[in-house]
Amino acid sequence: MKLLRFGPKGQEKPGLLDADGILRDLSAHVDDIAGATLSDAALARLAALDPASLPAVGLDRLGPCVGNVGKFICIGLNYSDHAAEAGLAVPGEPIIFAKATSAICGPDDDIEIPRGSVATDWEVELGVVIGKEAKYISEAEALDHVAGYCVINDLSERDFQIKHEGQWTKGKSADTFGPIGPWLVTRDEVPDPQDLSLYLDVNGKRMQSGRTNTMIYSVAHVVSYLSRFMSLQPGDVISTGTPPGVGMGMKPKPIYLKPGDQMELGVDGLGVQRQKVVQG
Repeated sequence: MKLLRFGPKGQEKPGLLDADGILRDLSAHVDDIAGATLSDAALARLAALDPASLPAVGLDRLGPCVGNVGKFICIGLNYSDHAAEAGLAVPGEPIIFAKATSAICGPDDDIEIPRGSVATDWEVELGVVIGKEAKYISEAEALDHVAGYCVINDLSERDFQIKHEGQWTKGKSADTFGPIGPWLVTRDEVPDPQDLSLYLDVNGKRMQSGRTNTMIYSVAHVVSYLSRFMSLQPGDVISTGTPPGVGMGMKPKPIYLKPGDQMELGVDGLGVQRQKVVQG
């Protein structure tokens, strides 16, 4: 099942994409794609609906596919070849940092370069959406706590992240630095999250290409690991790391986003994001 949210910013309604690619309105059945709606029981009720019985709606804008996100957690340097291009050692444990939830935006919304930025970068990532509280869970049971998966662009301002001291969060949290979607694909449609391809193009040129089977720490490991340090709640979002090809790693010198650039990025079976870059 492909769940989504559509409509103007801050007024998104819940919906789903049917097998024919028609957007259907779920407003009569759930308030939002968020929180308790992401439980196994609630998702089963939605899956039992006949999509043809739901109103078809036109598409003006897709919002982030999850609403009311409590935590937006990211895993750094989770692909060994990306760590190498960054000139950093493969981490002995998952690197955890947070993005502000105010960074979240729709999958095709404009991306704003922050004021004073000279190093805004891209990162295609597999997103994981929690459906059931996870606290001190084992790796074997971790995926049972996942509602589904989505595409994330973990945009980063590298100077803010690296040269301004402190934690990475300040380089990761600008408005629009967290496009999520286009849809949340429920876990039953993703039998193996470690067997997905990812890509990202800038102005039609392929910059990133990778597969989730080259992650250092698997989705199951990451969810279990995080649950040791914090409880994960329904609607929390985890961004699991990026493959090589980010602008910071380009040779002979880095390449960063500028106003007017166009990005396209996607993950197998999870849809495509398309974004225009503008000055914030």
